[in-house]
Amino acid sequence: MGSQCTKLAPCCLDSQFKAAVVEVPGVGNEEKSEVNDLPTFREFTFEQLKNATSGFAVENIVSEHGEKAPNVVYKGKLENQRRIAVKRFNRMAWPDARQFLEEARSVGLLRNNRLVNLLGCCCEGDERLLVAEFMPNETLAKHLFHWETQPIKWAMRLRVVLHLAEALEYCTSKGRALYHDLNAYRILFDEDGNPKLSSFGLMKNSRDGKSYSTNLAFTPPEYLRTGRVTPESVIYSFGTLLLDHLSGKHIPPSHALDLIRDRNLQMLTDSCLEGEFSNDDGTELVRLASRCLQYELRERPSLKFLVAALTPLQKETDVPSHILMGIPHSASSSPLSPFGEACSRKDLTAIHEILDNIGYKDDQGVANELSFQMWTDEMQETLNTKKKGDASFKQKDFRVAIECYTQFIDVGTMISPTVFARRSLSHLMSDMPQEALNDAMQAQVISPVWHVASYLQAVALATLGMENEAHAALKEGTNLEAKKNANSGQK
Repeated sequence: MGSQCTKLAPCCLDSQFKAAVVEVPGVGNEEKSEVNDLPTFREFTFEQLKNATSGFAVENIVSEHGEKAPNVVYKGKLENQRRIAVKRFNRMAWPDARQFLEEARSVGLLRNNRLVNLLGCCCEGDERLLVAEFMPNETLAKHLFHWETQPIKWAMRLRVVLHLAEALEYCTSKGRALYHDLNAYRILFDEDGNPKLSSFGLMKNSRDGKSYSTNLAFTPPEYLRTGRVTPESVIYSFGTLLLDHLSGKHIPPSHALDLIRDRNLQMLTDSCLEGEFSNDDGTELVRLASRCLQYELRERPSLKFLVAALTPLQKETDVPSHILMGIPHSASSSPLSPFGEACSRKDLTAIHEILDNIGYKDDQGVANELSFQMWTDEMQETLNTKKKGDASFKQKDFRVAIECYTQFIDVGTMISPTVFARRSLSHLMSDMPQEALNDAMQAQVISPVWHVASYLQAVALATLGMENEAHAALKEGTNLEAKKNANSGQK
């Protein structure tokens, strides 16, 4: 890995403040545009996305950004079990519906393994929503600035910046050279720990292109002059990200350039990286960052140049990203609880016993037995129907249980995820897996973080022969149950 030192050599640091960048001829980037198992871009109805996010439940919020044009990103799941991220815009962000659709469709044509690909959109009335792949392992900002267990290793930082440059180069080759507000929050990690660039930033928020929301200290100087984003502005922002990776902090470019001019490079380097990289590697990254941050647009390098410069710096290329990141791999299996074990075996008898023992304690906002006497005769009749369903469920008379629970649900006076869960299992016991899946998904709409709903989806999906989706649902249920138990232990 070269000499183990973090004191960067000052050599070759003067040249980056002078002439225009010399491009490296003949060094290209092998296009990585093959993306497996991704559907073509489509338009969703608002109702579909509402259901996918459990009614835009607070529990499903992933992030919130923006002041003048605020938006919220939710995690969700489509009917085919695909995990998605849904960005819901403020009503004023896209007043022109036609422009929104044109932008979304254009970005939706892009398909690349370096991108968080855009899967669809929704444009109904005042609603403007984007749908993208879901990335379960947080943002670069989280891992770089707010890490909890371990900082990102040097080899992984080099991998991130290379993948980012490749993503931007791909977009440029497809006619989408502008990226709005490029920063560490725009880079996310997939289930295998691979870094990907969010496709949301490829769309501008309004016709005038004014779409920088970060601190002005990090904004390209030409944007401050003109209020417009250019391809060279993207290079400038890329330079700030190079500094982020080197320092582990969000240092204003002007301050970073002062440190470089004064050869005070130790102030730029992350102390957590002690002994992880060589003089040459660190010096090269500083040199590239300095070139990207040049005031004159023509003196900034191209993405092709950056890819060519970053490729030979790569370390530990045979080590998977999830190992470098220190995150669980998607293929690794967490220990299953008794409930999870029963679902993995499709042991319906054991599942029935567990659901019967749980009762209705996971329901929230449902009136208890003590208040029944206060209710109207009509409500009492509805509750009696549910009681009859519960008795039939306990006695394993699943045909009657389905009938009674259906009557209770159809009245619509009370909403109970447990009733849907019990009817789901009753459907499974009656060899009706599709109906069981529908009920399990409805239970999750009502209670987004309820592990029981995910577990029952796993059983129904496995019965339907959808093994990959069943495995994902089982993993989701395991994680939700673990979080619930951890929260219970803290109380």
